[in-house]
Amino acid sequence: MRKLASVQLIRDVQPIPNAESIDVARVLGWSVVIKKGEFQVGDKVIYVEIDSLLPEREEFEFLRKDGFRIRTVRLRSQVSQGICFSMELLPEGSYEEGADVTELLGIEKYEPPIPPILQGTIVGKYPSFIPKTTENRIQSEVFNLSVWKGKEGVALEKLDGTSSTFYLQDGHFGVCGKTIEYLDSENNLYWRMARLYKVEETLRSLGRDLAIQGEIIGSGITKNKYKLNNEHRFYAFNILDVSTGEYLDDVTFNELMKEFHFQSVPIVSNSMIIHEDMEAYVELSNGKSAINPSILREGIVIKSKNEGKHGLGSFSFKVINPNFLIKHKE
Repeated sequence: MRKLASVQLIRDVQPIPNAESIDVARVLGWSVVIKKGEFQVGDKVIYVEIDSLLPEREEFEFLRKDGFRIRTVRLRSQVSQGICFSMELLPEGSYEEGADVTELLGIEKYEPPIPPILQGTIVGKYPSFIPKTTENRIQSEVFNLSVWKGKEGVALEKLDGTSSTFYLQDGHFGVCGKTIEYLDSENNLYWRMARLYKVEETLRSLGRDLAIQGEIIGSGITKNKYKLNNEHRFYAFNILDVSTGEYLDDVTFNELMKEFHFQSVPIVSNSMIIHEDMEAYVELSNGKSAINPSILREGIVIKSKNEGKHGLGSFSFKVINPNFLIKHKE
């Protein structure tokens, strides 16, 4: 589970050019702007990640103008992702590095409102036998690049839409958003896309229990950043073998994609060797979208090449383009 607020160490502090009152600190893999002299290298701090929603408390009153939400910002040309607080905010006690203090501080994850086009009658929660389409950010503590150093990977464009899953299990065809399975209806976009691309018919013709995961983009979704007027598209990025619980390798994925009527997400780099230079990954994420070259891409997802997601030696992580977050105030 993602730690929105945790106890971390200040690993580095550097001055910001032409800034007299602020420095940039490194916490985990994140760059965070701090007041000059507020923290030193080695200090324990409470680090709060972006997308966190803080409670209305006196200590956080300065965040009211932002709705108490932590976002990616740029201060004096320096990108800052997250915020650091003094350990004095916590009740007295001993806190180890990495301790999760999210609930202790009453912090919640910001969830954008569901647009009308994605609403529908709920069948139930997202199926427990299908992993959710959530990737770890490269800067977080849960991903150790050194483990995968030297392995071959592929970089895919991360699309800013709505996560979608279509599956067939024991004769049942299901359609899901990020956390919910929906009942068939004419107005629900997930089902409209399933019908448009004839997903159920194709799955049944293959004679296999599979789950296809991807992203829907277009009108009414995340402010339609790709400028697809009166149009919606589905781009796939994973196919799961439901019977084994394993994601299919790239070769099998590409073979099966030929059976469907939609595309896979765009490839940014078809082959790359995993390294530990985090800034290089961030730089790679900072490009234009293959869907619409006039806009910034949201970021990239890097995964192991030619291996299923949960197979031996597999890995996957995401790198969000900070300039995208700043431009769209996300």
